[in-house]
Order: sequence, then C-alpha cells, then structure tokens
Amino acid sequence: MNQALTKKKKLGYAFGIFTESLVYNMFYTYYLTFLNEIVGIQPKFSAIIIFISIAWDAVTDPLIGNYTDRPGVDKRKVMKVSILPLAITSVVAWTSFGAGLSSQALKIVLYTFVSMLIWIFYTLYSIPYYAIVAELTEDYDERTQIRSISSLLNAFAVGLGNILPALVPTVAVLLGKKYESNSYAVIAAIIAIISMTLGYICCASLKGVYEPKKALPGVKYEKITVVTTIRNFSDIFKMKPTKWFLIFVFFYLVFSSMIQSNLTYMVIDCIGMDYDTGIAIVIITLVISMAISVPIVEKVAEKKDRRYASILFLSIVLVGEILIKILGLDFTVGSFKIMAVLSPACLGLAAGTFWTLFYSMGYDLVELNEFKTGERRESIITALPQLIQKFGSAFGILMAGMFLSAYGYDSSKDIAGKESLFTKVTDVKIINGMENISTIIPAVFLLISIIGVVIYPMTRSRFNALMLQLEKKRKGEEYSTEGLEKLL
Repeated sequence: MNQALTKKKKLGYAFGIFTESLVYNMFYTYYLTFLNEIVGIQPKFSAIIIFISIAWDAVTDPLIGNYTDRPGVDKRKVMKVSILPLAITSVVAWTSFGAGLSSQALKIVLYTFVSMLIWIFYTLYSIPYYAIVAELTEDYDERTQIRSISSLLNAFAVGLGNILPALVPTVAVLLGKKYESNSYAVIAAIIAIISMTLGYICCASLKGVYEPKKALPGVKYEKITVVTTIRNFSDIFKMKPTKWFLIFVFFYLVFSSMIQSNLTYMVIDCIGMDYDTGIAIVIITLVISMAISVPIVEKVAEKKDRRYASILFLSIVLVGEILIKILGLDFTVGSFKIMAVLSPACLGLAAGTFWTLFYSMGYDLVELNEFKTGERRESIITALPQLIQKFGSAFGILMAGMFLSAYGYDSSKDIAGKESLFTKVTDVKIINGMENISTIIPAVFLLISIIGVVIYPMTRSRFNALMLQLEKKRKGEEYSTEGLEKLL
C-alpha cells in the first residue's frame, strides 16, 4: 500500500524542479549570448544551433514518453539514471573549446552535437518528473497545489539559473586572462552540483508514494517503435482540447524565450545600464514577481479554474508589454531606469502563471484519454506539450537570433573567447530592433497563445462532469456523455 502524499513528500517532489529548471534557464537566457560572444559564432548560426538541438528532441520526446508509460517501467528510476549525465553534458556545453577555431562550420557542428546531448538527458528526467503527478493524484485542486509548490520553488530556480551566470564577469576576473573564457563552465559546474543534489532528493521523496504500473502476466505489450509512438501521439492529438492547449503552450514559449534570450542585450543596449547592475535588478525583479504571482494565480485557479486564471493574468501581461513598447525600454522616472523593473515584472507574472497552470491543464487530458480509450498515458500526454514547448522555445530563440542579424547585429568579428563583458551597441537601428525583440514582437505571439486558451474547452465544471462518468465507466456501470460534447 502506498504511503500518504504528505506535505513533506510534496515538497520533496517539488525540489526536483531545480534539476531541470536550472539547466533550462541558464541555457535559454545565456546560450545565445555565449555562442555569440565567447565562441564567436554569428547570431543567425547560434540561433540555428539552438533550434536544431532542441528540434532533435522532438524525436526523443515521443519515444521517451511512450517508453515511460509502458507497464513495468519505473519513472522514478528513469529520472534517477538521467541526473548525472545531464549534469556532465551541461558543463561540457558551456566550455569554450571551440572559441579558437577559425571555421564557423566546425564550431556549429561541435556545439550542435553537445547541445543535442543535453536535451536527450533533460527529456529523460523531465518527462517522468512532470508525468508522475498525474499518477500521484486525480484530484483537480491537489494537482494545482502540487504544481504551485513546484512553481514557487521554480521562481528561485529561475533566479539561480539567471543570477549565477550573471556573475560571469566576476568569475572571469578571478580566473585571469588565460582561463576567463571558461567562466560560464565554472558557473555551469556549480549549477550541475545543485541540480544533482536536489534531483536525488526528489527521487528519494517519491519512494513509497509512487507505484509503477505493473505489467500483467501473460499480456503481450506492443514494442516501442516510431510507428506505435506516432499512433499513440495521434490518438492524443485527435482529442478536441489538445489542439487548443498546444497552441497555448507553443506561442507562450515563443513569447517568453524571445524575451529571455535577449535579456543581456535588453539590459545593456535598450535600457542602457551597466551589465552587472542591470542584470542583477532584472533577475531579482523577475524572481520576486514570479514568487508573488504563484500563490495569487493558485488562489484564482482554485476559486474559478485554471483556464480563467490563465486568460486573466496573461492578458495583463499582454497589456504590459504593449505599454512598455509605447514608453520605450529607456524610459526613466527621475534618474531611475524603471523598465529594469517593469519589463521583468511582466515576464515574471507570465512565468508564474504559465508554469503553475500548464502542466496541471495537461494532466486533465489523461482522464479524458482514459475515458475515450480505456488507457492511461501520463507520460505521452506530458511528452506532447513538452515537445511543443521545446519547439516553441527553440523557435523563439531562432527568431531572436534572426531578428538580431536582420537588424544588423554581428558579434562574430569580435575576439571570441577573450572577453566576458559585452560592448554597448551605438547603432540606433540595432537598438530599436533589440527593443522590438523584447516587447512588441513577442507580444504578438502572446496574443495568439491567449486566443488558444480562450478556446480551450476544459473547465473545472467539465472536468468534474468527466470524472463522474469516468468513475462509473471504471466500475462497469452505465455512463453518459451528456454535457461532455465540447470535450469529446
């Protein structure tokens, strides 16, 4: 018999967010800048490296999701095995081994390969990590509570994943001229140690509360192949709510990753602050706003539902992004650069909303799929939005890099690997372009995301109606689909 899902167990599980979030946030905020400024790759090619490495994950996401849903597979063990290789590959990806190469093509190949490795191990950890909640509880509000604890800790993970790399200039001074180009690798090693420690704590907390699906004796299960995986994913995609849910996820990630990957340029060139001071204010504001928003979002979701809370808070963010563009990122109140607070506050509210609600919204599809097919596919249903999430993030960074090049920015002529500080841009056209990448362009994608969640039909009342009929179906009793038409 499983142990009770106590507050201590929930907290232990929630600590696992650090393992994926630290790696994720350092990568999405700084890797474009690292490849541009330290390795010396042109922005458009740096963006392509990131896009290819994450798009490759589109191949592994479905297969890993399909595999970890298989009866007899222990999700907890899959997570545990992936932690160490994730940490090692993350450190390797941030070393400047390619900075001295003259060939752009060779640099691209090397960093694309190591980036692809990161995302394989990231997926092996993150899919079972998120999917396991749907197996721990079927309660609508308890799922939101678990995710909100995780999301609240994620605010601090986001902070560490962004603040620690911001210390690169300081680390560079300590390392001296000979080794300063590997300042990012030192930070990555610190993050890897934290990630491993908390990841193992998470796995330990799941002992006794998580029970793997048992393989039934005499039952022959289908092999995990590309064909069976595509078929299973197709079944999920055919459900009415799935399409709108994925539109919501994809375009939100395009919005957030564009802004996040452009933070360094936003601080130095758009807001006009010194890197050390500016990035510290931006990241601290981002963390505080995210931490404040999580419990507020949770309360609204519990009082109304998750869909309502998503629409409300993301609409506020949309209005905020438009106002920031109208006022300009260099807008000041007295002598204070106010956008160093307002811009990350908007991003923090968006992140607090999305990461608190989106996985819980996905879990609701597990019961819908079970009602339609009789099967529970927690990992596949987690893998599908993760796949779309990564495509959205990769596309957002790709767009940021492409727009940087289109506006005329090119750092590849700098002395790659010999600088840890960034030179301020003076070209007005490039600065205006960088501002657009942090405001109005991502705002368009956020609007599309909001439209997706407005049309998304899974509300609290419909979920409760679904669960009522699903319980009858599980017991072999007569059930009805009346009132579930918008879901089925």
